[in-house]
Amino acid sequence: MKAFFRTWWKFTLMLSILAGIVANHLITSRNEASIASYQVKRQDLTQTLTLTGTVNADQDAILKFQTGGRLAWIGVKAGDTVRAYQGLASLDQRDVENTLKQQLNLYMKTRWDFEQLKEDNASKIIDDRLKRILEKSQFDLNNSVLSVELRALAVEYATLVSPVSGIVTRVDMPVAGVNINASQAIEVVNPESMYVSVLADQTEVGQLQKGMKADVIFDAYPSEHIGGMITSVAFTPKAGETSTVYEAKLTLTATNDTYKYRLGMTSDVNFVTSEKKDVLAIPTSFVKEEKDKKYVFKSVGAKKEKITVQVGQESDDLIQIVSGLTQGDVIYDTSR
Repeated sequence: MKAFFRTWWKFTLMLSILAGIVANHLITSRNEASIASYQVKRQDLTQTLTLTGTVNADQDAILKFQTGGRLAWIGVKAGDTVRAYQGLASLDQRDVENTLKQQLNLYMKTRWDFEQLKEDNASKIIDDRLKRILEKSQFDLNNSVLSVELRALAVEYATLVSPVSGIVTRVDMPVAGVNINASQAIEVVNPESMYVSVLADQTEVGQLQKGMKADVIFDAYPSEHIGGMITSVAFTPKAGETSTVYEAKLTLTATNDTYKYRLGMTSDVNFVTSEKKDVLAIPTSFVKEEKDKKYVFKSVGAKKEKITVQVGQESDDLIQIVSGLTQGDVIYDTSR
């Protein structure tokens, strides 16, 4: 019986030792697998800047009457296409025209009074009193001329005329025959003057310059990449913003004949700010820092040695290696 227990105890001990060896091997293998490795190679390194773009238009006309009144005629609706200098709407001009006629009659009366006064006093010696009378008459005549001109402008301003060719995007006065106020408007946008506007802060605007190309991806068309180019970069900050930002304008290489790109659409605008070809580069996560020095863990034989490296340009996920590594070296990220 004792021999049986002795044999059972030895078997249990050997089984425990074997289980420990297997567990240790599994843990070691798991730890080794968790250490990511990377083989150093030459590749292109690109640094990009991504900004949010919004579609705007240089020729965006918001037209309003200078005063309120009865709307006599409205000739457009939202979505219509108009030509430059085409009439869009008009106020009832009868009152303004009658007032203009009255002012013309008053002008003629003042004019004749002035001419008669000059003729009556042509042979007299002009003293200070007579000179003042003539000057007063001249002032009255000048005022009459100004009144006529103002009324003529009032007649002209009673009609809204589009200054640009484009699309009517807004009509606040859809029905004629009703009274309107001076805040109601008609808006006309020229789609050929549309551009993409991006706002860059103080740390970013220095990377932008006129003529720089961009890759534009509209939120409405996420699978399409459209070329763009900067046409201007503002010298002064954009007014009305909560922070100091500068506006850059871009034109698109794609045509907009079907009005696919519309006012207010947003996009991601990607700029390549610097690019290096065929350089040694590794993922940034493999580079560690200690006491202002950069280092990596490099495979040397069966060991992983800590190697100091000198780095250069950095992109979103890669960093250039200037010295310390050569092509084909294997490095490890022990933090994983």
